[in-house]
Amino acid sequence: MSHPVDLLRGALAAEPSRPLVTFYDDATGERVELSVKTFDNWVAKTANLLLDGLAADPGARVALALPVHWQTAAWLFACWSAGLTAIPVDEGEIPADADIVAAGPGRLEAALAATGSGHAEVVGLSLHALGAPLAECPPGVTDYAVEVRSYGDHFTGVTDADAPAVEIGGEVMSGARLVAAGEALGLPPGTRTLTTVSYATPEGLLSGLIGPLASQGSVIICQNLEQSGLDRRISLERATALVTSPSL
Repeated sequence: MSHPVDLLRGALAAEPSRPLVTFYDDATGERVELSVKTFDNWVAKTANLLLDGLAADPGARVALALPVHWQTAAWLFACWSAGLTAIPVDEGEIPADADIVAAGPGRLEAALAATGSGHAEVVGLSLHALGAPLAECPPGVTDYAVEVRSYGDHFTGVTDADAPAVEIGGEVMSGARLVAAGEALGLPPGTRTLTTVSYATPEGLLSGLIGPLASQGSVIICQNLEQSGLDRRISLERATALVTSPSL
């Protein structure tokens, strides 16, 4: 049975230099493009940080209070690589029983409040397109951008396709189930998907990440996408599939 990490490893073996994740934030004008190799390096560094830096135990629960972003995608794959359960929540409630919480600047207070008992680690992400540090790092928060760069860019953990991989809305899915659901979308080979939908939703996760990778394709992640620029973005990025919120 396949695991999401197998999809990334397959892409890495086949064509490491091809674009895998492209990210836009129209509010700031940021754009960054990550090849398969570069994305895999971030995944490996983050997985090493989780296990060696944050001492995550096998099966630990990692809440991702993060919007749809290339770093969110990297954290998902890092959790899966390390045998941890990812709980993407975006703007939703942060589970109090999480062992680790990764949060963007606007969610750090909520993350610290949810982990007030002190048993969980809180990691802050600036969500800068190029991975810059936090402008301000509160006490009790690990600055992801500062810490992650010192960790190795190779990770060779063993994955269990039947183990819990993600929890969304209280529903737990194994790695094998995630891949099967992504493959069931039947996306054409090499699908290039433009998405604005949070990975804290089944549609966002499957149609905006797992499905495209299962098709040996790629994703264009767009934050704050202006509707007037949608057609131009689709044309410029040669998107062949679209996953957007109803407002678009």
